[in-house]
Order: sequence, then C-alpha cells, then structure tokens
Amino acid sequence: MSDAEDASAKSGQTAARSLRLHSFYKGKIQVLPKCAVSGLDDFALWYTPGVAAPCMAIKADPDLVYEHTNKGNSVAVVSDGTRVLGLGNIGPEAGLPVMEGKALLFKYLGGVDAVAVCVKTAGADELIRTTRALEPSFGGINLEDISQPKCFRVLDALREDMNIPVWHDDQQGSATALLAGLLNALSVVGKDLSRVKLALIGMGAANVATYRLLAACGADKEALVACDSKGTLHKGRQDIEHARGDFPDKWRVCLETNAEGIAGGIGDAMRGADACIAFSRPGPGVIGSSDVAGMAKDAIVFACANPTPEIWPDAARAAGARIVATGRSDFPNQVNNSLVFPGLFRGVLDVRASRITDEMALAAAQALAAHARERGIDDMKILPRMDEWEVAARVAAAVGAKAQEQGVARIKKSAEALYTEALARIAAARDATALLMREGLIAKPPA
Repeated sequence: MSDAEDASAKSGQTAARSLRLHSFYKGKIQVLPKCAVSGLDDFALWYTPGVAAPCMAIKADPDLVYEHTNKGNSVAVVSDGTRVLGLGNIGPEAGLPVMEGKALLFKYLGGVDAVAVCVKTAGADELIRTTRALEPSFGGINLEDISQPKCFRVLDALREDMNIPVWHDDQQGSATALLAGLLNALSVVGKDLSRVKLALIGMGAANVATYRLLAACGADKEALVACDSKGTLHKGRQDIEHARGDFPDKWRVCLETNAEGIAGGIGDAMRGADACIAFSRPGPGVIGSSDVAGMAKDAIVFACANPTPEIWPDAARAAGARIVATGRSDFPNQVNNSLVFPGLFRGVLDVRASRITDEMALAAAQALAAHARERGIDDMKILPRMDEWEVAARVAAAVGAKAQEQGVARIKKSAEALYTEALARIAAARDATALLMREGLIAKPPA
C-alpha cells in the first residue's frame, strides 16, 4: 500500500472516531481543585472572608500574585479562528476543539494549566487589545491559528508590550521543532548548517520564523533560496517590496538571501539544495518528484504541510531524498510542535520569564536535538517522540537557564533544579489523569 492509500484509510477512520469521542466527552479539559477541601468550613479560607488576606497582600506587592494564585502555572491559548490547521478561516467557535486539544497537551506533556480563549475580534488591533487585557490572569500567552499578516503584527506588538511571555506556536514552535530536526538530519548525512544550500518553500508564519532561527544558528543566508506562491524571493520582487509594510520579514528575506538572484518557481529554488524546508499548502503535488531529483546528494526534505504533506514520503525517497520528515504522526520523523511548547512554557513559567527570546527557542531546539542524538539517530529517527516524557523537562531546563542568562527571568534556579521540578510536575499531571480514569471519574471511551 502506498503512503497516499495508507494515509487516506487511516484519516477516514481517525476522523469518524474523533467525532464520536468529542461528542461523548463534550470537550477535553475541565477544572478541578488543587487545594484541600475537607468540608464547607474550608471555604472561609479559600473564599470569603479569608480570601481578603491574600487579596490585600497582592495589592501591596503585585508580585505576590504568583505566590497566592495559579497565575504562575496558567497559559491562555488565544485564537481568533482565522487560520485553523489546514481548514482556513473557520471562526472561533469551530476553532475551539483545536485550542482545547492544545490545552490538553500543555497539561499532559508539560504540567501547565492552559485555557482555550477563542475570541471574536474584528482585526489585529482588537485582538492585540483583547489579549493584552488578559495579562493579570495568566503567566503566559500562546497565540494560535491566526491568519497572516495579522499574526506577525500581533506577536510583535504583544511581545513588546506585555510583561509575560508571548509565543506564537505556528511561527516559533514550528520553527523550533524544524531546526532540531534539521540539525540532526544534517548530522546523519555528514553536512554542516553553515555550508549547505537551503530551499524554503512557502513563506508564511512558520518559514518566516524558521528563517530567523536558521540565520541565528549560523546558516549561510546568501545560499538560501525561498519561494512563495508567486515564485522565488529576490531583490527584484516588487510585489513584496510594495507590501513591505505588512510583510517586512518577507522583504528582509528578499534582501538578505538568494545571492545568485535565482528567479523561477519551486524547482528552481530546490535545484542543488541540500535541504528543502516546506511549510506550504497541503499536497500532494506541491513539490514534484522532479524537484526532489534536482537536489544535492543525500538530500533532506521536510514536507510539513498539514493534513497532507507537499509530497508523500515514498515519492520523495524514490526521487532521491535520503531523509524525509512530515508533520504527520503516521510517518517517520514527525516535526511536531508538541515537542516544543509544553516544555518551553514549563521552563519560562518556572523562572517567571518576562518574554521568550529567539535565543531561548534555539536553546529548546538544541535540547531536543541533543536528546535524540543521545538515544540514537538515523534516517528514520531524527527527532524525539512525544512519549519520551523527559524531553519536555530537558527543554524546560534549557529554556529556563537561557532566560536567566539573558536577564529576562525573575527567579534564579539551576538547570538541574529546573529539570527535576519539571519532571515532577509532568509526572503529576499524567498520574492525575490515570487516577481519574481508574476511578471512573473520566469515563472509559466507548468502543
């Protein structure tokens, strides 16, 4: 059975079962107490009149909000539903199942309490104002599934204005996971990031952030060729120059890359490339077999469009690619944001970081890559799996340490302490879920 036939069969089965289970459970996240309640008398402590004491303490010293509330372990998953997965602008209500799923991953993989906040806003300014107003209640903001160019403006404004970390997972999470996989793929084939030719296919949120991280990690910008829906990016792209107010990052790519001035389409961008990094539109057929055949020896292909990659892995390998990665869990080498954001937020929350820098994202990527190398990498295993539970703790420790090094952390902890505490929190979240299932408080799913 081909990749396409196998994926089609699995996709239909998964969709039908997912629909049944979402209806059965009526959502994926609930709220449960974290304090002891032995009887009604305890509410004199947890609510009125006793609660006035921590309220006044926080009024006198606002930083005590982290000591007396759950703010320090709370993240808002904010979306306006304008670009949900591969489904497009389906609206905030229809996007809610995705944000609840994100909240579930935050808790189960990172021990972080996340709340889905799907908002009906008219544009970038209103979304910025709405999200900014959430700061008193949350220790961090995870932006999700917001259309471009709005997503760039929203992230930049909130990172500048808010005193809690703000992260756009479609940009930064995708780029971080991709970089970790690329570093290990290059290691497998014996190539160095600073000496390879790269092709970036699709210049939306994910690849704009990927370009920024690649540059920070030492990639040769002049040897990189990017391509969007209208062709390769170069200094002569007047359409991008005229829209540089909305797309300043794309115009920067035009100015900084493609030293040879290559003009054309996807095949031209990929010709001779050592690695192709595609975050484009769902395929297959976006990238052709001939495009892969024109790449360098031991070529690496990241076909990350969801739900269907730009080219099926078997087709890419048949055309000469040595290593192929996708965004899907049913193929080897899944580039999965879930390897990044649970541990990253665990780390920034545990040191009360005020922001997430590109250097912190690089630290997360390097921690992911190192973990995979230590347990062994090959053509079919360049990244950790989601069930390698210690991965999130390693990311947390690396990110927390980098935040302290850069002076954006309010708390000082050793990397060892961050790792140990993160492991304990993550284990507690999994154990709590298992306990609720054993006791029947989470019902057994129907067959």
